[in-house]
Amino acid sequence: MPASPPGDERRKRRLALVGGSLGNLVEWYDWFVYASFAIYFADSFFPGDNPTTQLMNTAGIFAVGFLMRPVGGWILGRAADRHGRKSALTLTVTMMSVAALLIAVAPTYGQAGYFGALVLLLARLLQGMSIGGEYAASATYLTEASARNRRGLGSSFQYVSMTCGQLLGLGILITLQHTLTTSQLESWGWRIPFLVGALFAVVVFWLRRRLQETDAFKEETSAAGDEAHDDSTRGTLKALWQYRRQAGLVMALTLGGTVAYYTYTTYLTKYLVGSAGMEKTTATLVSFTALTLFAVLQPFAGMLSDRIGRRPLLITFAVGCTVGTYPIMTALGSASSYWSALGLSLLALVVVTGYTSINAAVKAELFPTRVRALGVALPYAIANALFGGTAEYVALWFKNSGHEKMFFWYVSGCALISLVTYVLMPDTRDAALSRAEAEDDGERGRERPAAAPAEAAR
Repeated sequence: MPASPPGDERRKRRLALVGGSLGNLVEWYDWFVYASFAIYFADSFFPGDNPTTQLMNTAGIFAVGFLMRPVGGWILGRAADRHGRKSALTLTVTMMSVAALLIAVAPTYGQAGYFGALVLLLARLLQGMSIGGEYAASATYLTEASARNRRGLGSSFQYVSMTCGQLLGLGILITLQHTLTTSQLESWGWRIPFLVGALFAVVVFWLRRRLQETDAFKEETSAAGDEAHDDSTRGTLKALWQYRRQAGLVMALTLGGTVAYYTYTTYLTKYLVGSAGMEKTTATLVSFTALTLFAVLQPFAGMLSDRIGRRPLLITFAVGCTVGTYPIMTALGSASSYWSALGLSLLALVVVTGYTSINAAVKAELFPTRVRALGVALPYAIANALFGGTAEYVALWFKNSGHEKMFFWYVSGCALISLVTYVLMPDTRDAALSRAEAEDDGERGRERPAAAPAEAAR
């Protein structure tokens, strides 16, 4: 088959980048909108006079959603490895649309008692399953669809789209805060963003149906006809077990990053309101501005990793998070103005960028094509379920028990564990993700990196 003209190849990569990113945006918009609007709907589902307790209940349901991420990562990661990245991406956005619609129409405690909370729980379980597959499918798709020397840049758009999804949710929150009264927001206004999310997902479903499958997966599918190629274990736990060391690396390198990310994104607004005493509107604006600049930083950090490698950025993040979390969070707790809170939030998010901008590429570069989506999905989802999804709940638990600053040490400890991992692991920048890339390495007489032999051994 003749090679595609360079112009067509570049156009194909751009379309893959846009298509994969926009779908990821809507997925994470629906996921984060729950956290952003929890301060308004918490008392609709959980009665009581203690706002912190109400937020702990909604945060608990938020954390429960993470428990389904390993299930979604396993089922949808397997689907992505066996049936294609495109089909998995289409399925995840369908599931997220249904979940958003369920939350939008859930009855309140006053209307149906705790049945509304049950509907909320079911919706979050469905969202968790969807996100568990979405992360792996989009990380794998964006990495495989990028040129080899631009994988860091390509994968950085995963967190660009994730953050833009959160920004969209915050933007809608800010708009509603300025057009509706607080009582209107708490009564029915909080339902609007979930309805919007369900509509967005329908559009993205149509878009993802038109995406092209990656060359790496098509190569894997073509190889299935080779008698010497064992296709029966593709995308299975049996195949993943062969790469259990890499799966362990994914969990360890995710630990510090996911805790830090959720601390400075989903928990930040609540922390500024509950601990620093800021107005909800001011705290929301701080988050919105900081996250906008954070999204802009991602591609630049991704490009830097394509030049100097992945490990320097990961190590910089872990060192900064280990030593910087306590002073930054302590200062944020005393922030009295928009500008001081913004400056501190930006400082934290610049540090976190060392992880977020490239983690998708690093994880995908650790595995061969036949188990790449599952290899990224399952260990990442387990780490998120145990640490990322519980970060907000742990923070509120420490606050409620009168030891809020212990949470800062908790974040630092998680980053320290990841730091040890980053120092000991190999750099994955030059890993071959397909046979074609491995053969290209051979033709150049270049020694292949640690992840490349796994691809060749498929």
